[in-house]
Amino acid sequence: MTTAAQIDPARKIAARKRGNRLGFRFFEASLRLFGLRGAYGLLYLVCPYYLLFDPAAVRASLAYVRRRFPRDGALKHLWLVYRLFISQGRSLIDRHYLVSGLGNFDITLHGREEIAPLLEHPEQGFILLTTHMGNWQVAMTVLKAFNKPVCLLMRPEDNPAVQESLQVDSQSATVRVLSPESFLGGVVELLRLVQTGHIVSIMGDRSYGHASVTIPFLGDSARFPCGAFSIAAAAACPVVVLLSAKQGVRSYRVDIAGVFRPAYAPGVNKRRQLQQWVAEFAGILEDYAAAHPLQFFLFHDIWGEAADASPTAPTSHLPSPK
Repeated sequence: MTTAAQIDPARKIAARKRGNRLGFRFFEASLRLFGLRGAYGLLYLVCPYYLLFDPAAVRASLAYVRRRFPRDGALKHLWLVYRLFISQGRSLIDRHYLVSGLGNFDITLHGREEIAPLLEHPEQGFILLTTHMGNWQVAMTVLKAFNKPVCLLMRPEDNPAVQESLQVDSQSATVRVLSPESFLGGVVELLRLVQTGHIVSIMGDRSYGHASVTIPFLGDSARFPCGAFSIAAAAACPVVVLLSAKQGVRSYRVDIAGVFRPAYAPGVNKRRQLQQWVAEFAGILEDYAAAHPLQFFLFHDIWGEAADASPTAPTSHLPSPK
């Protein structure tokens, strides 16, 4: 069986490691001495380094910035990349502030009523589709109120400094982590979890070489992963879109931005159905990015992936529900 999480060896993505223990210790000390605002201020001194000496990060950011702000010129685009780096730095500081126990944030959840029926039944699981919009780790704190076990499908953090600081893979984490590098990409286990009442969280904006489809996004063709929808169709469970945005120094907004119920229609091409669902999700993300343009930390050229993709690039071959 070819799974939705099958990796194309030719499309493995090697991410450059950024951040080190000394840097995290520096910001941790700043947080303890000067608080959030003081740590944020240091970003204005640190981020120019990445703007000047990390061309890969700049290129990846420009792929988004140029499409989000098509009327601006080259210098304005570089200024926006710098501001995007500052915004992401604040997000990373906020994550550490939260997981280290230094403090909490005022987090408001909007749209809970949309999924209230899903939360009333212990045996009802669903796919939680998140993105690199806002701060996913802060957003995850709202799941405690859902009273359901949670599993994150995410790659093992390969930068020890990030892992140690943000604790995304640690045994003390409040959620279980399942690696897409596990047996059959973890899909068999994911199917079992959603069918036994779990919330399974999947990132929906980077494919990392996994099964994907090409759809319109920000005025151009982009490559988005389709695994969440193919798994949901196979498990006969909903897909809930969760997005977040920083509102103030100590406040975040988390939105239930959409609920999908994927089910393959008989006699209709599955690939086209996947493209339709993913395109609707991308439309939700595009609207959210318009409202919070400098909080979309994609840092990946999904448009270049679409240009490179073969017309017959794999999507998903998970069996549809009987």
